[in-house]
Amino acid sequence: MGAFVIETIAAYVGAAFMLLFGLFALFKGGQAERIGAGAYLLGWFASLILQSTAGMLNVQWGVFLIDIMLVLVFAALVWKSKRAWPVWACALQFLTVISHIMIILKLKTPISAFYTVLNMAGYGIVLAMAIGAFWAWQERKAIGAETDE
Repeated sequence: MGAFVIETIAAYVGAAFMLLFGLFALFKGGQAERIGAGAYLLGWFASLILQSTAGMLNVQWGVFLIDIMLVLVFAALVWKSKRAWPVWACALQFLTVISHIMIILKLKTPISAFYTVLNMAGYGIVLAMAIGAFWAWQERKAIGAETDE
């Protein structure tokens, strides 16, 4: 029972981290940050729903497709945006897709390593978006302060 409580608390802390920084990027970021955060939060919620219906030790095709779509969203942001954070987010999301492919190909990968990569990459993506949103917000504030004078 004790390990379950710790795992549940860790899951709640992780969810709070995702929501806090994701919503910050959604509301304070520029257009690229809003698109990235919106797509990522939608993908995250959809993945949570699909994870509960699929076996945790099996290939999760729905989550794999969501991760591929997120790579495409971040790649489009890399292509169209002048910001640096989409490059990091795209690279980390691509790492999750490669992790799925390793499981699909039945390579000798411990399932705990697979979920660790997915979680750590997710935290990195949200952190990159939050940093990008912070800088976009600060740039808007600086431009607004210059035009007020």
